[in-house]
Amino acid sequence: MVRKAYELSRAQKLFVFCAAVFLTALVVAEATAGKFFTAFELPRGLVLFGVTFNEVIMTAGVIAFPVTFIVTDLINEYYGKKGIRFVTLVGMVMIGFEFALLQVAMAVPAAPVSPISDEAFTAVFGTTGRIIFGSMTAYLIGQLVDIHLFHRLRKLTAGRMLWLRATGSTLGSQFIDTFVVLGVAFWGQLGFQQILAITLFNYAYKFVIAVVITPVIYLAHWAMDRYLAQDGPDSLSSGDGEATARREAHALPD
Repeated sequence: MVRKAYELSRAQKLFVFCAAVFLTALVVAEATAGKFFTAFELPRGLVLFGVTFNEVIMTAGVIAFPVTFIVTDLINEYYGKKGIRFVTLVGMVMIGFEFALLQVAMAVPAAPVSPISDEAFTAVFGTTGRIIFGSMTAYLIGQLVDIHLFHRLRKLTAGRMLWLRATGSTLGSQFIDTFVVLGVAFWGQLGFQQILAITLFNYAYKFVIAVVITPVIYLAHWAMDRYLAQDGPDSLSSGDGEATARREAHALPD
């Protein structure tokens, strides 16, 4: 007997797409977190915790993380706590999977014709172990805090003010996330004052990004409403005051 193939609904396809974007950005952020870069030079020295900085230093991981902010809020809104918790747990597994694959890739000797030597490859990805361990810890704590704040703010505002729960939950969780991952990954390599200062630099960047991407989140809500409305006669109304009805019609319950 030939098994009949399952047909995905639009809500299921959208969930898979959102999860894929989130996981891709997450894994890329973890893989690139070991590189620090100068965001910009300061016109005069800035003293933080006794350390003088002439430039704003951040990790390359912050380039991909804004994508995770957006998708976390969208999954939170449309698929509730169960949906985002599931993606969060899958994300943790994928970070561990990434670590395992990198260990195998570093163990395999480079061929003589390889454009990248073993030493160069290990220099880039050899620190990934501590970074990934710190990231997994920080990621889990940060995501759980983000989920809790998002739904608490949503309840307090009766489903209104999307900008408040999207921005507030991100800002409330990212300081913890950033400090924990930098602390675990670079403790012993950098001083505590340096770690705290770089945490503040990264958090300030994330603060600005959380505010700037708010229109993007509204635009994504509009696009997702239109897409989900084509799944049947139960059209979804746009507007953040109707988020509850939208999720009840097309997503998993909380």
